[in-house]
Amino acid sequence: MTILSATMPIVTDPVLIFFIVLVIILLAPILLNRLKIPHIIGMIVAGIAIGPYGIALLNRDASFEIFGQVGIIYLMFLAGIEIDMFHLKKNLRRGLGFGIYTFVIPMVLGTLTSVWLLGFNWLTSVLLASMYASHTLIAYPIVSRFGLTKSPAVIITIAGTIVTVLGALIVLAIIVGIYQTGTFNTTEVLWLLTRLVIYCIIVVYSYPRLTRWFFKKYNDNITQFIYVLAMVFLASVSAKMIGLESVLGAFYAGLVLNRYIPNTSGLMNRIEFVGNAIFIPYFLIGVGMLINVKVLFASWTTLYVATVMSVVATLCKWVAAWITQRFYKMDKIDRSIMFGLSNAQAAATLAAVMIGFKLGIFNEDVLNGTIVMILFTCTVSSIVTERAAQRIKLNLLTETANSDKTGMSKIPMPGNYKKNRTLITVSNPVTAPALVDFAVLMQLPFNKKDSELFALHVRNDNSAGSRAIGRNSLDVAISTAASADVKVTAIERYDLNVVTGLVNTIEERDITDVIMGMHRKTNVIDSFFGAKIEQLLKATNKMIVINRCFIPVSTVTRIVVYVPEKAQFETGFARWVCSIGSLASQIGCRAIFCCHPDTWPYIRQILRNNKFDIRAEKREMNDWDDFLLLANRILDDDLFIVVSARRTSVSFNSQMDELPGFLQRYFARNNLVVLYPGQFGNEVPVTSTIDPLSNDITAPPSELWIRIASVYRRIILFRKRFTQRKRTKKIDL
Repeated sequence: MTILSATMPIVTDPVLIFFIVLVIILLAPILLNRLKIPHIIGMIVAGIAIGPYGIALLNRDASFEIFGQVGIIYLMFLAGIEIDMFHLKKNLRRGLGFGIYTFVIPMVLGTLTSVWLLGFNWLTSVLLASMYASHTLIAYPIVSRFGLTKSPAVIITIAGTIVTVLGALIVLAIIVGIYQTGTFNTTEVLWLLTRLVIYCIIVVYSYPRLTRWFFKKYNDNITQFIYVLAMVFLASVSAKMIGLESVLGAFYAGLVLNRYIPNTSGLMNRIEFVGNAIFIPYFLIGVGMLINVKVLFASWTTLYVATVMSVVATLCKWVAAWITQRFYKMDKIDRSIMFGLSNAQAAATLAAVMIGFKLGIFNEDVLNGTIVMILFTCTVSSIVTERAAQRIKLNLLTETANSDKTGMSKIPMPGNYKKNRTLITVSNPVTAPALVDFAVLMQLPFNKKDSELFALHVRNDNSAGSRAIGRNSLDVAISTAASADVKVTAIERYDLNVVTGLVNTIEERDITDVIMGMHRKTNVIDSFFGAKIEQLLKATNKMIVINRCFIPVSTVTRIVVYVPEKAQFETGFARWVCSIGSLASQIGCRAIFCCHPDTWPYIRQILRNNKFDIRAEKREMNDWDDFLLLANRILDDDLFIVVSARRTSVSFNSQMDELPGFLQRYFARNNLVVLYPGQFGNEVPVTSTIDPLSNDITAPPSELWIRIASVYRRIILFRKRFTQRKRTKKIDL
């Protein structure tokens, strides 16, 4: 039994073992990239070389067993967490179809070839065919590195993986039952499926609620990271306890949790970093340490069995990918990516052959042939996936470049809305992380080279305490962005007042949009937005986003957007639609646009042209009175975005003057964003407090004016309530 025999290792010191593994992880990609060889193959080859069947430098001890098992669980978890549920639902039918093809075809061809070419009995042949049917997503890190995790072909393959692994598991249970009892036990199979259904219901019901509560209560990134890993391994252990593979539990946990972990968040960056840097390479090296190349030359029988197994396994997966491509009318490059991802045999195959060998169903030739098949299929999988991913990425870049030249949209959009230079105003370290996270999620994904984030702290006090607060606020902003692998340029400015510093920075840095926290009223006569924001709106025509979220933005369940009439004629219309599309895409939630019927075609066209595959829905709103009806429809976990307008803009109407009062009265406890689109026009110079002829806009109004305004607001609210009672039309969100 060559897989279990090994010589004594040269190195036994744990520190030195870990150092050798780190050197392999470091040098394999560097050396193999020059040879145009996927580094995954390098990890496996390195495991062969240093393992017990190579120079015996290291033994496959408990550390490789633990890290290897963690690595395959982590790999399946990443595959689940990076899938967008919207894309999965769109491609679910094709994914199930591919799963059936890639399971049935290997089962049929594998069984027949095992009987005819290898001379095995039917029971052994069926179990061997189930090994051909299952596959492991060894090459998934390649498509992840190329940013193709949302590609339809990749999602189809991942969905098919679950079908075929589950099918292979059921076949294994049936074969083992027949071998031990001599009869087919239907009750046991039905009980296994029942446990699977109960398991899925419990996870999909409990995980989202527990995760939303935990993320609201604990904002620390490390705490959230440990929580996510604990939930993943809990799902894996639970799956194994009910007779399923642990990788199925990890994948399912990823599907459930991906809704709360945006792709550009710091938490997602940590999850990917730890997996791709440590656990997954450890798993690949451990796979290589299992492979004994010498068995190829042990006997002609072993070489013959290994050749048949490798060729049949590869051929079956190619045929399944070819039929799927032809049946669903996909491109040839999609066939290549499906074949490459589904060809590798590793975890499930190794588990099945070990069980079969221990029970006496397989002989030593099949065991050795399986090890050779794992090496062959993993090599083919890595090479094919690497080349196909490069071609898909090149095609996407070419399409993007051509669309920018020819123009995809038939609706004219003025201005370069794909330029992205965002300014985040940070006033204190407490609110800075939430603003930075929100800004990162709203980043437009079009042109990364021309996208830049700035964090600004303006002070008009040069004391040591004021400077310390500013420096601390900027440090927190930089740290938050760095955790998401995003660069932020910090700007600390001393100016006459905050608005003057903001406007000057906007002009100096060519800023396209500003994101700031919502003003908190300090006294009764203070306005809802505050004097600084009102002055800023007059001083600049850039897009202003005012944010107030009581919960982490990643836990938002819906985005409800109120859009005024004629909003499509604004200069900054395309920019804010794309920003909301990016936000909804990152969070993975619905975006409900409450807008006029004439505005909806423009919103839909922009989302479609810029490839925002989100669940965008329309709720018709014909006049301003419909705005009040939204008050009872916005939930605590919703994000309510109000698209407002400046006085000089096309979409402005006189009723918008009542907006601050309505927001304060009816939406005081809701997660709120007020957005002012950018527009062309002359900017109003910011008045200086040292100019004796300028008006002091921060001075409180007179007592008489306050009383007149209060009476006027009461009359307006009374009229609105009276009108609302008479209306019968309802807005159902």
